[in-house]
Amino acid sequence: MKIFKKILSLTFISIFLLQSINKTTYAIPNSSSQTPLKVAVFLDSFNDIFISNVKKDLEDIQSENENKVQFTFFNANGNQVIQNEDIDKALKENFDLLVLNPVSTNIDQLQDTLNKIAQKNIPLILYYAKTNPIINFVKNYHNSIIIDTDVNQSGILQGKILVDTWNANKKDLDRNKDNIIQYVMLKGPTNSPETIARTKYAISAINEAGIKTQELLTIPCNWEEECARISIESSLLTLDGKIEAIISNNDAMAIGAIESLQKYGYNTGDKFKYIPVVGIDGLSKAKELIDQGIMTGTVVQDSRAHANAIYTIGLNLISGNTPLNGTNYKFDETGVTINMPYTEYKPHKQ
Repeated sequence: MKIFKKILSLTFISIFLLQSINKTTYAIPNSSSQTPLKVAVFLDSFNDIFISNVKKDLEDIQSENENKVQFTFFNANGNQVIQNEDIDKALKENFDLLVLNPVSTNIDQLQDTLNKIAQKNIPLILYYAKTNPIINFVKNYHNSIIIDTDVNQSGILQGKILVDTWNANKKDLDRNKDNIIQYVMLKGPTNSPETIARTKYAISAINEAGIKTQELLTIPCNWEEECARISIESSLLTLDGKIEAIISNNDAMAIGAIESLQKYGYNTGDKFKYIPVVGIDGLSKAKELIDQGIMTGTVVQDSRAHANAIYTIGLNLISGNTPLNGTNYKFDETGVTINMPYTEYKPHKQ
């Protein structure tokens, strides 16, 4: 009996010690919870207005979540070599998460950098990088995910805005009465997947609505407002009276086009001197112009929603949870990509 009591006593002591050890080890992460998570964000260019809006929204999230997260931003200025060098430097530091908005989605320019990230096993969000080679990389590197958009949808919605405008105002907009929309296309970077898809699906949406189109001119302007302003000003000198619509792959170029149109007396309130201009992004300036009846419409992508997705999914990756844990996001058919939605923005009355 005495032996049994001794064994029982030793058992209680062992349990007490184990509980004490567990309490001590559990307290360690709590004591360091005020150390912010370090996130490196590599952006194509701070000059891209939408990307700069996402950057600002991430900064707002940092302010709203004091001591929880710290974003460090790297500007590639449209140069993939610079971006790769920035990533190499960042890999020598203790970042908890990398967010990469690549300058180029050409896998030949990214493969070495992506391999280095995978070797370090650092959580990775690829932002606006949905190409087949990158999708294959993410499928093999399970500590990563792609956040993108259904870029085809943006072109389709843009085309639909122009279809609605044309059908409601055809008598005034069809200048030569040939039942064909003669348009100028303002494009982003020539080989960009966004440029290709937005261009293709905007026109196909118009054609599928039973409206014929004729391209008068296509102008690659790299998403830049100033390029579009200069180019449309020049085009008006040679195509004045022939242009019936301007379709822009983004809002910045659309805004540049508006500036030139107004210089020549268009889109200032006279319905007989109005050329429909449609963009994509939902920039505040574009929305203002639409509300004033100066610009026709845009396709909105919500920069704050994008920033929220980066933050929420990033926290999941850092913590080791599944990327979409506790969210309403869903993977598309690739199984590794979530697509942020687009919506139309146009005047209530056509």
